[in-house]
Amino acid sequence: MLLKLLSRRFHNGCLRLHMPNGQVQTVGSGEPSADVQFNRKGALRWIMMHPEFRFGEAYMNGDWEPLDCSLLDVFQVVFTSYEGAPSRGFQAVVKRLWSSAHEMNSAVRSKRNVSRHYDLDGRLFKNFLDEDMQYSCAYFSHPDMSLEEAQTAKREHIARKLVLSPGEEVLDIGCGWGGMALHLAREYGAKVTGLTLSEEQYNIARQRARDAGLDKQVQFQLQDYRQHQGSYDAVVSVGMFEHVGRPQYQVYFDTVARLLKPDGRSLIHSIGRTGPPGSANPWIQKYIFPGGYIPSLSEASARIERCALGLTDVEVLRIHYAETLASWNERFQKTRSQFAGELGERFCRMWEFYLLSCQAGFRWGSLVVFHLQLAHRNNTIPMTRDYLYLPDAQVADTMADARQAS
Repeated sequence: MLLKLLSRRFHNGCLRLHMPNGQVQTVGSGEPSADVQFNRKGALRWIMMHPEFRFGEAYMNGDWEPLDCSLLDVFQVVFTSYEGAPSRGFQAVVKRLWSSAHEMNSAVRSKRNVSRHYDLDGRLFKNFLDEDMQYSCAYFSHPDMSLEEAQTAKREHIARKLVLSPGEEVLDIGCGWGGMALHLAREYGAKVTGLTLSEEQYNIARQRARDAGLDKQVQFQLQDYRQHQGSYDAVVSVGMFEHVGRPQYQVYFDTVARLLKPDGRSLIHSIGRTGPPGSANPWIQKYIFPGGYIPSLSEASARIERCALGLTDVEVLRIHYAETLASWNERFQKTRSQFAGELGERFCRMWEFYLLSCQAGFRWGSLVVFHLQLAHRNNTIPMTRDYLYLPDAQVADTMADARQAS
């Protein structure tokens, strides 16, 4: 009965399930296909009681593993072929309440959530990220770019959307290890304040600013964005909005509006979903990003409409994050044995499940990245997108024309 129920949820693809007793059962049909070996009796039944959560936890525990294929092959089948059971009635209500409760991110809770992930062993991030330690979607503007080149292209793409002039003041909400702040200071002459809740990131970012001789131009603060005071020409936030949680969306955008000068510009870079509002993945919530939620465009835009800002441009980056995650996993696998010895095999299985399931979500699922450009005034941003792609020599003239028009 369980296998029959599972098979009904597969369309245009199949999984071959190899049981501990040697039996092989097939659910679904056609391609893509993959083989899964179950190592514990009753593991499939246990997973099916709560597949969104237990599929990942069972992999962490070693209850199943890919057989003669890769973990990404398994995820391709899951993301392209498997249709989960919809939540209805009481179950749907409980799911919404659960999500809302886990997304109530006060200042204290937000700091705890950030520490859970970003204050892990710093060597882990250094080993799989690029040299600038950009922990967000890269921008593969040309084929065959290296991760370093694509992350540089990402920083530059975002910087141009801020329409900066030398000496302007910029706030970086969720500044990570400081890469974006240092780029804006070094390449655009901006004065940047970066905010983070991670003590590990704060210490590294400050040291990087000192090493670069930019510590007078770039300041970092260990502070919640809601508590910050100031007035800025630009506000940038990269890979942070997906950690805010829906109950705080209005506060978030109201805060950005409050911190922006009348002629200020903002660029919000966030993971998003192409479909309607949904719920947070419980496995990701527990093991990777507690308190997080991936927004639909309608959820973000509804809050923007109620604040003192207007949308001046929306760009959707597709597949870019899949390529980024593929590079991260390739680098992680090269030093996996080191971290298995130090942090344990279960941690490494958790980390690769995270990297590869997210890659599959961006490659075959509904995950994308939103670029939301915001401003108080309609004429703050150039009238066309040419300024994003013109040669450097022509960009300054375009920016000057936009400022004169405003």
